[in-house]
Amino acid sequence: MVAGHNIGTALNIILPYTLYDGFWGRKGLGQERNTKTMLNAAVIGLGWWGRYILNSLSVSDKIKLTRAIDVDVDTARDLIGKYDVTLSDDLQDALDDDNIDFVILATPHSMHEEQVIRVAEAGKHVFCEKPLCLNAASAARAIKACEDASVQLGIGHERRFEPAMLEIHRMVQAGELGTIMHAESNFSHDKLASVPTGDWRTQAKDAPAAGMTAMGIHLTDAYINMLGPVDELYAQTAKRILDWEHGDVIGVQLRMKSGATAYLSAILVTPLFLRFQVFGSDAWVEARNSTHPDTAGVTYLTVCKAGGDPETREYAWVDAVRLNFECFASAINGYAPYINTNQQKLQNIQTFEAICISAAEGRPAKVG
Repeated sequence: MVAGHNIGTALNIILPYTLYDGFWGRKGLGQERNTKTMLNAAVIGLGWWGRYILNSLSVSDKIKLTRAIDVDVDTARDLIGKYDVTLSDDLQDALDDDNIDFVILATPHSMHEEQVIRVAEAGKHVFCEKPLCLNAASAARAIKACEDASVQLGIGHERRFEPAMLEIHRMVQAGELGTIMHAESNFSHDKLASVPTGDWRTQAKDAPAAGMTAMGIHLTDAYINMLGPVDELYAQTAKRILDWEHGDVIGVQLRMKSGATAYLSAILVTPLFLRFQVFGSDAWVEARNSTHPDTAGVTYLTVCKAGGDPETREYAWVDAVRLNFECFASAINGYAPYINTNQQKLQNIQTFEAICISAAEGRPAKVG
C-alpha cells in the first residue's frame, strides 16, 4: 500500500493543466482574470448541508461567507453563533448586498430553478447544490439564465475532487484500462434515515426516485464525466423501511452512448457503503471509501491489470466540498474553466429525469 497521497500532487498529476493552474490561483491560460482573490459569499439554507458548507469554508483563503439566509432565523442563530456572518430570512438581502460575489443554494430541490434565475438576474454568480433541477427543461432554463447574465454556475458534485475518483478519471482518459466495458457504483448510508416524515427530503415533489437526489445523482455525474452521456436506462425503486413517498432503495441499469454499460444503486437505510468501479478490457479499478465525503477517512484504490494481481493503495481524505467551491472561485476570477461544464450539468438532469420516468412507469427510458 502507498499511504497518504498529497492532494496537491494528485491534482497536479490528474487534472488538466488549465484547471489545476487556476485551481491554486495561478495565472490561467487565455482567461480574463478578476483581480479579487477573496470572494464574499452568502449561503441560503442552514440545514445539515448548509451548516457543513459554512464550517468547510470557514478555513478557506479564497472564499469568505459573510451572509447566511434561513427561514427559521431563531433556530439558525443558535446553530451558527460562532461564525461571523450576517443572518436574515430573505434571499433578497443577499441579492441587494453589493459585497456578495456569489450565492450558494442549499435549499429544497423544487426551489432551485426559480432561485438560480433570481440570483443570475441580480448579476451574481450562483452555486447550486445538487440536483441542479428536477427535470431537463427546468435545468435548461436555469443554465440559460446564467449564460445570459454572464455569471458562473457551480454545482455540488464534490466527489469529482476526491483523489481516488480523480485517479480513476485519469486512468480512463489515458486509456490505461483499455476499452471501457462496464462500470458499477454504490453510494449508500443511513445519515438521512431519521429525517421525520413530512420533511421535504421525504417528499416526491422535492426528492423523487428514492436515494437519487441524495446520493445517486453523484454517481450519474461521475459516469457522465468519465464515460460520456447516457443513452438508455432502466430504474427500479422499493419501499422497504422508511415511510417516505419515493421509497428507500433504487437500482439503475444504464447503457452509455459509447456502448459501455453501467449500474448504480443507492440505499437510504443501511450502514455507509461507497464503491466505484470501472472495468476495462486491459484492467479494472475500484475505489472504496471508508467514510462519507463529509468525514475524514481513508479511500482504498485497487487496480488489477490483465495477467497481474490486484494492487491497493490508500488516499487520505480531503475536503472535496471546499475544493469544489475553490475551483468555482477560480472560475469566477477567470483563472480556468469550472470543472463541470453546462453541457454535463444538463446531461445529468436529463439522466435523472429519465430515471424518474423509468422508476415511475416500470419501463426502460431514453435519455435526452
